[in-house]
Amino acid sequence: MSLKKAYLIVVLILLVDQISKVYIKTHFFINEEIKVFDLEWFRIHFIENEGMAWGAVIPGEYGKLALTLFRLIVVPGIAWWLWDAVKKKQSKYLIVAISLILAGAIGNIIDSVFYGVIFNDSYHQVATAFSEDPYGTWFHGEVVDMLYFPFWEGNLPEWLPIWGGKHFSFFNAIFNIADMAISTGVGILIVFNKRAFANKKE
Repeated sequence: MSLKKAYLIVVLILLVDQISKVYIKTHFFINEEIKVFDLEWFRIHFIENEGMAWGAVIPGEYGKLALTLFRLIVVPGIAWWLWDAVKKKQSKYLIVAISLILAGAIGNIIDSVFYGVIFNDSYHQVATAFSEDPYGTWFHGEVVDMLYFPFWEGNLPEWLPIWGGKHFSFFNAIFNIADMAISTGVGILIVFNKRAFANKKE
């Protein structure tokens, strides 16, 4: 696969990721939810998080800043990995996987670096872009998440050990396009490991 095609994957994912995030940010307020096609298991539910993919966080006063700086350091390394894989004519599996991971990482970095100074907050209101009252500072923006797939929700049977009788929701993670890209890229590397890292000779 050529570098141009790899970059095209990155750019397309970034466009979809950022367009969806800006739309949600400027049309929803925090915790607002709608059902997609009136389906119970597919919803748009707007939340923001200050941490890693899938809502994980680094605790502490400087955890958010450390995470953002870490991303800024790691992304050039991933970009170099992509360039090197293309140059060495590695498999399409590997190149596509790296492209997905790179796009996802950049997508969430944009939120973390810029959103805090572009938007005002979304609590009980719809945010506006380029607000005179931004909710944060440089490198302290929050990541916009919105995709929610609660496939099943209810009380577990009493006979189950530990969790019996408790309320349970599957699958309750709320995420974004960038998270999906990262997870898909990592999944390709795990599931198709042998094909991804097999040398391709042309």
